[in-house]
Amino acid sequence: MTWLVIVGLVLLLAWQFGKGLVDDANLAHLRYESQLIANDLSEEVERRLRALERLEQGLRNVAANEVPARLENAQVLLEWFEGLMVADADGRVVADWPIVPGRSGLETATTEYFRMLRHSPWPYVSQPFTGRASGDSLVLMLVPRFDEQGAFNGVVGGMINLTHGGLFRRLEEIRLGDAGYVSVFTAAGEALFHPRRVRASASGRSLASDTDTLQKALDGWQGEAIGSSGEGIAMLMAYRQIWPANWIVKVAIPQAQVQEPLGDFLARLWWAWLVLAILMLITMRWLVRRLLRPLHRLERQIAQVGAGERRYLELSTSMHELRQVAGSFNRLEHERLAALEHLRDRQAFLDAVLGSTPIGMFVADLEGRLNYLNPALLELLGLEETHEARDWWERIHPDDRRGTEDMWRYTLTTGSDFVRQLRFLHPDGVTLWVEVHASQVLGNDQPLGFVGMAKDITERRQQEALQRWEAEHDPLTGLLNRRGFERRLEEALAEYSKTGTPSVLILFDLDHFKPINDEGGHALGDEMLRRVAQVVAWEVRRSDHVARQGGDEFAVLLPSCTLKQAGEIAESLRRAVSEVTVSNAGKTYSITLSMGVTSLREGDDSIESVFARADQASYQAKADGRNSVVVTASDDDLIDSLW
Repeated sequence: MTWLVIVGLVLLLAWQFGKGLVDDANLAHLRYESQLIANDLSEEVERRLRALERLEQGLRNVAANEVPARLENAQVLLEWFEGLMVADADGRVVADWPIVPGRSGLETATTEYFRMLRHSPWPYVSQPFTGRASGDSLVLMLVPRFDEQGAFNGVVGGMINLTHGGLFRRLEEIRLGDAGYVSVFTAAGEALFHPRRVRASASGRSLASDTDTLQKALDGWQGEAIGSSGEGIAMLMAYRQIWPANWIVKVAIPQAQVQEPLGDFLARLWWAWLVLAILMLITMRWLVRRLLRPLHRLERQIAQVGAGERRYLELSTSMHELRQVAGSFNRLEHERLAALEHLRDRQAFLDAVLGSTPIGMFVADLEGRLNYLNPALLELLGLEETHEARDWWERIHPDDRRGTEDMWRYTLTTGSDFVRQLRFLHPDGVTLWVEVHASQVLGNDQPLGFVGMAKDITERRQQEALQRWEAEHDPLTGLLNRRGFERRLEEALAEYSKTGTPSVLILFDLDHFKPINDEGGHALGDEMLRRVAQVVAWEVRRSDHVARQGGDEFAVLLPSCTLKQAGEIAESLRRAVSEVTVSNAGKTYSITLSMGVTSLREGDDSIESVFARADQASYQAKADGRNSVVVTASDDDLIDSLW
């Protein structure tokens, strides 16, 4: 197999380096071939242009009515041209041969070739066009006419049939392998010749930009390159310029075609080497099997020891090395059996300890899989002994599961302790609070796994939650007390200083509340306070905070609220509370509100300044006759708005 790998690498390197050499050799061939074709076509074009120049010279002193006869006498030129034509200085055709109806008298002054020749003394080859009579693709080779004084006097032209003419006939016969071809196109990119055996471009005339070098060739560059065709086939291409006609010759061969002989050679070489490798493999296999017979006997005995069919190795061989291996194995097996017996004893002791402890314990491997849960933990979490490994995670409360998994992965990665309090969904429908603590176990400086314990803290959490609630809530109304409300106001002030989130504070106390306490007693007063608390909590938004500050003083915090919105909310509270009544001994009591409203502002460095501003507005409401809302809306604490 090593021999096959080496041969494969050698052939691969030969293919990689050989491709470059083959490409270079074929590019040199294309350079020579394209230059020959370009020279031949240049000579053919120059011959035709020289013939037209001689014809133009013969027409210089000829009268206009004699021009047709002269063209007829030049019939020998029809060997090279499809037809001849003569136009005067105004671009009107005065004679043609052979005569085509409608051509004589044709106006050509607006054609591109006539405009070019009017301002240039040099011969010119036109762009391809479709002939009227034949319907074939034609080009005009033209030379300018001059009178005796050397002034422009029209043009003499000869038509070349690109479809059936002989100019490109020899190119059709050129063979460059099965898929190589020669094509000729103008500097504007229009095809003049493309072999019939090679598929032409989509339009049949306009060549697509199938290589990056095509545009360079259209700009006058000539040379060789490797590119891809319009179908994505890698091609070796050479470009040469036909300067007399402003044409371009392209010679192209598929890269796969030029590399095919190299591939065939390497394939034959591969099969020869493969046969040699197979013969070597058969020989080596026979030799190795003969040498390894004692080793196979050793293998079988080791397998019997592993299966418990024998205790030690009993190998009879003349190979000293195998006898040493057998002796070392027997010593290691003796030590292994002794260690295994000791491990069983320790495992039994550990199982007894973990099984009898009332604390929930678990063991996890280095991958985080729980390998053992003691009976106390199974009972605590309501898991079966045959539970799946994923059951533990699925029983964790959804709100705590993501954070617990992230922290557990961090513990597995870093080896740090895992300490977390989380909620666990018991199968009985009860939600338990469990405190989990796990630590990494090290053995010989190598981590062995994790051991942890889980403790039920549900009762403690409930007691703590009740204490926290009682510390921040009024027992009579269930609203926030002063302590809880001040903490939320401090949070709103901090949010305002960081992000500019607006918040509004409303302070109010109850007008005419004292008669209720004096005449109806404190029980009637407490009932009024509870009803006011219910109405206020109902009227505000769910995100707002309502508090009883003490006595008949109340406060409302409106987070993310503008001052205008807060004024409207305060007015709705005033109207709603004015409808609250209590009755005693046939007498009905009602109260009103004197409300002060202020928003958090730049420069508020403590909640005391906010409370003072709202309290001032509340006093102003009482001074204004009570049952009203006063809003402070400027930085100098002036009262700007009244309801």
